[in-house]
Amino acid sequence: MPRAIAAALAAILGVFAGQAHAVECSKVQYQGNRYTLCEVDPAQDDMRLFLRDESGMIYGNFAAIDADLARDGLQLSFAMNGGMYHEDRAPVGHYVEDGVQVMRVVPNAGPGNFGLLPNGVLCFGDGSAHVIETLRFVEESPSCAYASQSGPMLVIDGALHPAFLPDSTSRFIRNGVGTTEAGDRAIFVVSDNSVTFHDFASFFRDHLRLKQALFIDGRVSRLHAPQLGRSDLGRPMGPIVGVVVPAGSLN
Repeated sequence: MPRAIAAALAAILGVFAGQAHAVECSKVQYQGNRYTLCEVDPAQDDMRLFLRDESGMIYGNFAAIDADLARDGLQLSFAMNGGMYHEDRAPVGHYVEDGVQVMRVVPNAGPGNFGLLPNGVLCFGDGSAHVIETLRFVEESPSCAYASQSGPMLVIDGALHPAFLPDSTSRFIRNGVGTTEAGDRAIFVVSDNSVTFHDFASFFRDHLRLKQALFIDGRVSRLHAPQLGRSDLGRPMGPIVGVVVPAGSLN
C-alpha cells in the first residue's frame, strides 16, 4: 500500500483509536510451566508478516518495524518472531508477504526441527488464520495473503507430533502458534521457562483446546507485547509476525 494512502487511512482510523480492537495478552501457568500468550482475531486485527523494509533491508527487530510504521501513523500492538530463517535471515520455508511469494514450500524432510515432519504453514488473510500441515497445504493450495512455514507441527488434528516424548530432557524457551478450526482465532504462545516439546504441545492441545498448532522456534523466541510492558531484545530476527494499530491507540 502506498505510504500516502496508508497515512490517510491511519488518520481516519485514529479518530476511532479509543475503539480499536486490542490483541489480548496474558500470562498462564500450566502443569508447572509458565507461558505468555497473545490472542489475535484475524477478522478484526490487522495481522501482517514483516521481513524487509522498502529499501530491501531486513528489519531484524521490533523497534525497526515500529519506526517504519510510525511514518504512517501506525504501531505494533503485538509481534513475535514468525518463522525459521537462514544465517542471512532469509526464510527457510514457504513465505508470502502481502500476496507476494518470497520462498516456495519445502515439503521434504531435512535436518533440524524444521525438517522433522510433519511440519506446517501459518496461512492468514481475508479475515481468517489457519495452521495447516505442509502436505495438506500443498494438496489444498489455499490462498494466503501471508504465509510462513515452520516446524515441526505441535498438534496435528488433535494429536501431538509422534516424535514428542513425555520423558524428553531437551528443554528450551519455545514459541509457537495455534489456530481454531473456524480460523477465527490465532493464539501465539512463548514459554517463560524452558520446556520440552511434549509439554509445549500439550499446552496447546490440552489447555488451549486447539487441534492445530505449529512450532516457530526454540532458540530465538521473542515477544513484543506493549500491554504487558514487554519487548524482548536479542540477535536480529528473520520473519516477524505482528498486529498493526493506529499510533496512540494503546495509550
